[in-house]
This record gives sequence, structure tokens and C-alpha cells, in this order.
Amino acid sequence: MRSHRPYAVAVLTGLTSLAALIVALVAGGAVREKVISGLADAGALTRWGLPVARLAMDLGGALTVGTLLFAVTMLPSAKGVMDPQAVRYVRATSWIAAVWAAGAAATLLFTVSDILGEPVGRVAGGNELSSYVGQLPQGTALMIVVLLTAMIALLTRTAATLGATAGLLVTALVALLPPPLTGHSATSPNHELAISGLAMHVVALAPWVGGLLVLAWHAVHDGDHLGVAAHRFSRMALWCFVAVGVSGVANAVSRLPDPAQLFTSDYGRLVLAKVVLFALLGVAGWLHRERTLPAVMAHNPKGYTRPPVGRPPWPLVRLLAAEAFVMAATMGVAVALARTAPPAPSAEETPIRSLLGFDMPPPITVGRLATMWRPDLFFGVLVVVMGGLYLAGVARLRRRGDRWPAGRTVSWLVGLVTIVAVTMTGAATYAPVLFSVHMVQHMTLSMLTPIFLVLGAPVTLALRALRPAAVRGDRGPREWLAAILNSRAAKFIGHPAVATVIFMGSTYLLYFTPLFGYLMRAHIGHLAMLVHFMAAGSLFFWVLIGVDPTPRRLPYIARILLLFVTMPFHAFFGIALMELGKPIAPAWYNSLHRPWGPSILVDQQTGGGIAWAFGEIPTFIVLIAIVFQWFLADQRIARRQERRADRAAARKEDDELADYNAYLASLDKRAHSQE
Repeated sequence: MRSHRPYAVAVLTGLTSLAALIVALVAGGAVREKVISGLADAGALTRWGLPVARLAMDLGGALTVGTLLFAVTMLPSAKGVMDPQAVRYVRATSWIAAVWAAGAAATLLFTVSDILGEPVGRVAGGNELSSYVGQLPQGTALMIVVLLTAMIALLTRTAATLGATAGLLVTALVALLPPPLTGHSATSPNHELAISGLAMHVVALAPWVGGLLVLAWHAVHDGDHLGVAAHRFSRMALWCFVAVGVSGVANAVSRLPDPAQLFTSDYGRLVLAKVVLFALLGVAGWLHRERTLPAVMAHNPKGYTRPPVGRPPWPLVRLLAAEAFVMAATMGVAVALARTAPPAPSAEETPIRSLLGFDMPPPITVGRLATMWRPDLFFGVLVVVMGGLYLAGVARLRRRGDRWPAGRTVSWLVGLVTIVAVTMTGAATYAPVLFSVHMVQHMTLSMLTPIFLVLGAPVTLALRALRPAAVRGDRGPREWLAAILNSRAAKFIGHPAVATVIFMGSTYLLYFTPLFGYLMRAHIGHLAMLVHFMAAGSLFFWVLIGVDPTPRRLPYIARILLLFVTMPFHAFFGIALMELGKPIAPAWYNSLHRPWGPSILVDQQTGGGIAWAFGEIPTFIVLIAIVFQWFLADQRIARRQERRADRAAARKEDDELADYNAYLASLDKRAHSQE
């Protein structure tokens, strides 16, 4: 009878999600739209089939992430070798990912039917499907999901190491993003907030949902290491709960600027239903942390053994099952919410607002750059998390009695301030409109921010502050960080030549190809650019002046030579922009119809001048840092040599004294023999 319990839980969870979807679809009006005579109608099969296929896709994605996450991080390992039960979960992921791929393919088919207003059978037998995939973002996004999930389904059949499974987990998280980022968020009045919020929502929700469902299965199945798995999931779920809550508020604000719309619109009422379910999940999580988890760990403090046969922890099982049903209902409501149109924006939609997400700003001035703040959810959360974790690490060291240089903390905080200065002030407002302001963003994030961040030595702080795993051979956050630093990928990407090529080559590739104009068309593209600038700069300056351990430590004279060889390329880049006789990304800037300021070409030349002149500031800072590090290294070597010389002198004196004492002893012995 026990062998059927996990399957019964899985079936009931699926039925709960489907029932919630049907109720939400009916309540939200997504399936009771009136068919107008004379207009194309895809039919009832598409109206019901599309949300069901979307639900299958979302559940498949969450379960794929959950099983891979469970195998990699929740179950203990032995010196990088996965637990046998973790290997079985990875193998099961192959079938789950196949369901995910099938759900994405069905969603693609039903979406084409819905947009064209033709029955799904006619769409499947015609050429509309292939043309839709290539021409519309939604089709391309779903096809990417199908390809990535098919790859995951194949590779999980052979993956046997933690590193390979972790790579597949990252791939699964990436595959979650394309569909939601091309839905309502892309056309929301405040699509900056909507896109960032939805991306965070999906990435935080999938590990939480999938991890919970797998943990419930594991508990009902009397799985090994239940205590440690439940404890680790509880810590992760708390972070996911906070992230889902913050991103959910951002999504609601971006689509419902008027709070009264929560009660007066179908979309708002579904949001309220989701809020209630979210609150119930919060209560369940609190009960889990305060009652059931301590009860489980009381009988097994480390949680690394298997529960007695036939005696699973029923309080934990019941709470996890109830939480899984609520989570499944939440997923159903979320899918119905995606099929429900949000209220029409009260402000008049203009071409500029549809492109930028906000109206054309007034002519640029220094005062407006300082006062026209435009908070960005992604960078706001990034700065808060980076600052909070760093300060928490410093506080842990101080509580332990260890010392951490104050200069490193100040450097890290200054780096975070520079991020805020160019991503959430007036610079963020004018950057999509003026190439020169965009270049200020680029130069700051790639050549100034990384200098202060790498001098903060965050990796060294993490290695000192994080606690080792409870059991030798297992992998916790500290062990994962050490494994990443020693991996082949880190050694390759951390090679000075590779880091330099990425740092310099990506700049020329971006601006002297159509790539820049393509990325500027969407907020997610602009966001990807800014993240790349910061990542590429951090990689280069980590190799050049980083305090943290690197795969290849360059001599200080080689660092100075690399600095003086690399920096002129930025000057050449700026000169090339100033001498360029045609605009970069003309389609984007012409579509804005900016009524004030210099022409597109003149503004581009100004941006080139900024790039040419900006390089002197980081060059000077880096040169001072290298010389200072060189001086401190020489001081350490000198002190080490002095200590070595002192020890050698002391040993020599001891030897001489021993020889002298031996000589005196021999004289005394000779005198006694003569007597």
C-alpha cells in the first residue's frame, strides 16, 4: 500500500492545479469571451487547450528544476560524487523534461491557433506554424524552450557528476525565462518593472514549487537523508518566499497602478486570490520551520540517516502534502492570470511610451540627471543583496573574533554606489535616449565599478565567513564556491589572455555590428548589456588587481604591462566612434524622434569623446592599486626573509654554543683523565 502513496500524492497535486486553473479561468472570464459574428474564432479546443498546455509546461519546468536542484544541493554528496538516490532523481528528470518539452510544443501550437483565430487542426496541417515561430517573439521563445528542454531530457540520462547536473540545472533555469518575458510584461505600460519583476518571479518560484513537490514525494517515499533535505529546503524556501513576494508586488504595481482595480477588475481579483494562496504558503512555511522541522531533527540531529522503515515523519508529510496542494492551486491561478487581460492603462499609449516604458524626458541638464530618479528593480535588488551579504559576512567574522580590513568594506560599498549612480538616477532615464549617456553607463559599469568590487575581495570574505559542510565530503555553499574556483571553466575564463579578449573584444563586437541596435529594442536586451559590462570588467580587473585567489597569478610588472597594453584600445575605440561618419543603431534612435538636443551623429561623437577620456581615470586608480599591492608584497617578502634569517642565525648560534659546550666538556674530561 505504501508504494502507491507517492503516486497518489502526485495525482492529487495535478488535479488540484487543474481544478484551480478551471475555476480561475471561469472567474477571470478568459474562457467565457463572447464570440462576435464575422470574426475568426479558434474554437473551444484552443480556448481550453492553451491554458492546460501552459499549465503542463509550467509544472514540467518547475518539477525539472526541482528534481535537479534536489539532486545537486538538497541531498548530501561524498567528495563530489552524487548519492545513489540523487542519481535516480536525475534519471527521472529525463521524463519530466520530456513532459516540459511536450507542454511547450503544445503551447506553441495552441498559441498560433489563438492568434490567427483558426482551429488547431488547420494550423497544425498548414505553414502558419513555421512562419509564426520565425516572425513573432512568442513563437521564438517557445521554440527555444522546446530545444533546451529536449537537450535536458537527453543529457540527464547520462549525467553522473555534480558539475554536469549543476550545468543542466542552470540550463533549466534559463529555459524558464523566454515565454514570460514575451507575454504581458513586454507590453505593460511600465515594462521595465514588469520584465524585471516577472523574471525574478519565475526564477524564484520554480525552485520553490519544484523543490517542495520533490521533497513531498521524498518524504512520502521514506527517502534517505530526509532531515538534511528538509533543513536545506527550508533555508532556500525562505529566500524564495521573499523574492516571490517582492517580485509579485512589482508585477501587480506594473499592471494595476490603481489599487482599486484589485477589486473592480477580473485581473485584480485573480491577483487577490493569488495573494491569499501566497499567504497560506507563508503560514505553512512558518509551521514547517517552527514545529515539524525541529521535531524531525530532534530524532536525527544531523539528518543524514534514513527514517525507520514504516515510520515516516507523518507531521512533516501531512504539512508538505497540504503545502504542495496549495502550491499547485497557486500555479493554476498563475496560468489563468497569464490568460486574463489586465485593465487598460489610464494614460494614453504613445509610440515613445511603448518603446521606452515612459514618456520622452525633457532636455537633459545636470540637475535632471541628479533628480530624475528611475528605480530599477533588478539593480535595486542586486545592490541590496550584494551589500547585505557582504556586511553579513563581515559581521560573522567580527563575532568570531577575526579581523577584516575596513578598506575592503569601503571599496565594496563604493562599487555599489557607482551601480546606483548610473542605473537608478537620471542617467537611467536618459541612457536609452542619448548615446552619450549610455556610454557613461558603459564606462562606469565596465571600468570603474569593477575596480572597487574586486578590491573588496568578496570571494575571500565568503571563503572565510561560510561554514564548512556538516559532514566531511559533502558540499555546502563554501565547498561549491571552492569547486567553482578550481574548475576548468574558471581556469580558462580566468586566463589573462581570455579575460582581456572578453573585456576588449566584446566592446568592439557590440558597437560595430548590428548587435547594439538589436539589444536596444527591448528592456531585457539593455539589461543584458549592462550586466555584461559589469561582468566583463570584473573578470578583467579580478585578473589584474584582484585580492581574491585567481587561477593564474601574474607578476606585478606583467600586470602593469597588461594595463598599458589594454587601455589604449579604449582610446582607439573612442576615436573610432568620433570618426565614424554614420550613426550606430539608427533605426532605434530615429524611432524615438527626440525633439531636443544634438543630432544623433553629434551625440554619438560626444559618446566617443567620453569613451576616449574616461580611460584615464581607471588607469590611474588601477596603477596606484598595483603599485600599492606590489609594495605590500615586497614588505611581506622582506619580513618573511628577515624571520628566516633570524631563525637561521639563531640556529647557527645554537650550533656554535653546542660546539663550544662540547669543547669545554672534552677539556673537562681530559683534565679528569690526567688526574
